[in-house]
Amino acid sequence: MRRSALALGALSIAAAAIVPVVAEAQLTGVDPGGSVSGSGTGTGTGGPGGNLGVMVADAGVGGEVGGCVESVPKGATRPILNETFPTRGTSGWAATLAITVRHGKGERVLPAGLDLAGAVEAKKYLLKAGFAIPDQDGGAAAHLWTEPEEKDRAYSITHLELPLVVLPDKPGRNLMTLPPMPVAVARANGEIATVCSHLHQIGVEDPTANTPQAEPKTNPPPRPQREEWTALKRALLWGGLGILVGALLAYFGYRYLTKPKPPEPPPPPRPPWELALERLDEVRHAGLLDAQRHAEYFDRVNDAVRGYLGARFGFDGLESTSDEILTSLTKHAGGFVRVDAASDLNAPTPGIPLGEVRRFLAECDLVKFANLKPSPDQCGTALTVGVHIVRSTMPFSVPGATPPAPAPAPVPVAPIDDSTYAPPPAASAPPPAPSKADDSDAHGGDA
Repeated sequence: MRRSALALGALSIAAAAIVPVVAEAQLTGVDPGGSVSGSGTGTGTGGPGGNLGVMVADAGVGGEVGGCVESVPKGATRPILNETFPTRGTSGWAATLAITVRHGKGERVLPAGLDLAGAVEAKKYLLKAGFAIPDQDGGAAAHLWTEPEEKDRAYSITHLELPLVVLPDKPGRNLMTLPPMPVAVARANGEIATVCSHLHQIGVEDPTANTPQAEPKTNPPPRPQREEWTALKRALLWGGLGILVGALLAYFGYRYLTKPKPPEPPPPPRPPWELALERLDEVRHAGLLDAQRHAEYFDRVNDAVRGYLGARFGFDGLESTSDEILTSLTKHAGGFVRVDAASDLNAPTPGIPLGEVRRFLAECDLVKFANLKPSPDQCGTALTVGVHIVRSTMPFSVPGATPPAPAPAPVPVAPIDDSTYAPPPAASAPPPAPSKADDSDAHGGDA
């Protein structure tokens, strides 16, 4: 849809040429020839149509149509107009003047374009004739377009549609005349040709003129009216969102509260020395000595110590022989089991001698494999040695571990009195060793 408005330059020409002609009468018995024609001066002095006067002065061919002066340059072909305008209309409604211009190729109709904003004089003259140009921003705007050119056609065709609102001065039926409208056509060399449309009559009816003796009508029956309840819509919207959010929160809260809890980590394993001391204490209070079950007593002490040594130093003590246990202690129990013998000075050294462990294991093997029946005293001694082995090989930081024996305290020395001090006598030289001759004499004399 093309945006339309009447060209300012063309309407200026139209303002000079239009002579308002209004013939108001009933449709029956009215002489349609009663039109009023204005006179064009052609000199540029005839009122607001000075532009038209200049074009007429330069024109080689001229003519007058109902007060509108045509001008066609010399040697130019006059454009041909085909017009349509409705013969009946309604007061206050628009009637469209459709003009089809057949002109030469390269020529332009209304070269200044469509612009009705400044056509004040043209609007005034049309208003005097009972016609008004509607607002071009509404639904009744002017249109101007040119058909595409064809090779086998020696001319061009341009269409102009100009809606005009019919505004009669008197109510009832009126016969109105639309004055001629000039149409400017610009040639390729810049010359302007002006041709005029014809007079057009239109019979105008009032909106109520078709009903004789029209009476006011009663009010129509009521119709149900719907009211948009925005407050309720917003309440439902926000309420639905709140319910959705609440449901999501409740779901995730239920999932969080009912999710399986991770199992608690198992308690750390008890250290082997605690288990060994506990088993040895159970043997002590089991009443095996009172029941004369000495072999079982000895065997349980042996198993407790063997199992402890294996768990403490990383081997299977219950499935190892005594020699395998001693070999493993030599490799893995450094710092807790001493392989070297104690020194003569009885210096404090950490750990337990390997010989004590060997003797304990040998006694246990005699009872287990040689069917030696231990005495109650031997059973008590075995238990005491077993507890000693466990406590001697425990880590030193563990409460209850047997720390290394403290170093012997130095022997106090009495202070020396200088007044009574006398140097010790010089050591006498050792007697000379007897010679071999003396030995032989001595033996001979003895003999």
